[in-house]
Amino acid sequence: MINEKMYQLGSKRSTIREIFEYAKTRAAEIGADKVFDFSIGNPSVPAPKQVNDSILRIVNEMPSVALHGYTSAQGDKTVRDTIAANYTRRFGVPLCGDDLYMTCGAAASLTITFKALANVGDEFITFAPFFPEYGVFVATSGATLTVLKSDSKTMQPDFEALEQAISPKTKGVLINSPNNPSGVVYGVETMRRLTDLLKQKSAEYGAPIYLISDEPYRELVYDKETIVPCPMAYYDNTIVCYSYSKSLSMPGERIGYVAVNPKAADAKAVYAAVCGAGRALGFVCAPALFQRVAAECDGLTADLSVYKRNRDLLYNGLTECGFTCVYPDGAFYLFMKAAEEDAAAFCERAKKYELLLVNGADFGAPGWVRIAYCVQTDLIERALPLFKELAKEYNL
Repeated sequence: MINEKMYQLGSKRSTIREIFEYAKTRAAEIGADKVFDFSIGNPSVPAPKQVNDSILRIVNEMPSVALHGYTSAQGDKTVRDTIAANYTRRFGVPLCGDDLYMTCGAAASLTITFKALANVGDEFITFAPFFPEYGVFVATSGATLTVLKSDSKTMQPDFEALEQAISPKTKGVLINSPNNPSGVVYGVETMRRLTDLLKQKSAEYGAPIYLISDEPYRELVYDKETIVPCPMAYYDNTIVCYSYSKSLSMPGERIGYVAVNPKAADAKAVYAAVCGAGRALGFVCAPALFQRVAAECDGLTADLSVYKRNRDLLYNGLTECGFTCVYPDGAFYLFMKAAEEDAAAFCERAKKYELLLVNGADFGAPGWVRIAYCVQTDLIERALPLFKELAKEYNL
């Protein structure tokens, strides 16, 4: 017999992917210009010029056998040293290459980290709204995922709920800032409260509670006053899971890393467990060419002014229509309150206008919808009159 859990995962796409496929079908039926697909977080801004320049130069200058051959299991040493040095320069946290493990994007970074830390009976805690695949990644590690609520207005963590939820079986707390799906950033005050609580609870239970920071949107912030704190600067027992998919607009190349804070308790053992998890899961030797491209382009971003323009246009347009939205400081998603209690029904009604939105229940937030604004600006401009018609149906 096959593994029933794996069959269930493979036989049914996620809701986001279902909508994405529906959009392609509708585009074929009525024309792509008449479909307003806000479902998927696929960057709409081209990669920085340096990305393509690096690819061409590396391919032309590096001998083919060396370029396309295996790197070390944890990634090329020069690549890891370069990225670690950049991290230290940018965030003031002393990392070296032996603290990094190169991965096939953030999904691999997270699954490796959970597998490295989890024992049977362990628990990880996160806050809604959250990326739905967290549940899959944690379950696959053999642990359980506990989801806590956030403040309904600010989408910041509920610290009273967190303090009550942490127990001796809590192995780690998982955060995602800037957040998918809300675009909310956990600022300095939030980071201090969170890490102070984790220090207190770790001391109380006599074991480290790890802070796992999922950071694919770290560079995607749009206002000068918005600060995305570096978790490692606040808390020793931090593991960072990073991806270049969003910052460099190359999600299809699947490249990222796990970084273990060298100040963490048993840091070398944790890193060895990361290497072991990568081995057990088959995530050794991330794509060699794109390891080198990532190292050369680390810290760069695509043209964020496009996303900022899209955010401002969409947020202002929707709130003027009467919709309630959470102001997104980063990422490229907007979280909007459905105009009726049943968000699924709201999404179905939006389809009458070919507006394709994602039900917030999938993110642990019933009654909300996610709108991905990593689309062409023209699409938003043409969609806003349709949102206005939708708002009229609800007398907003």
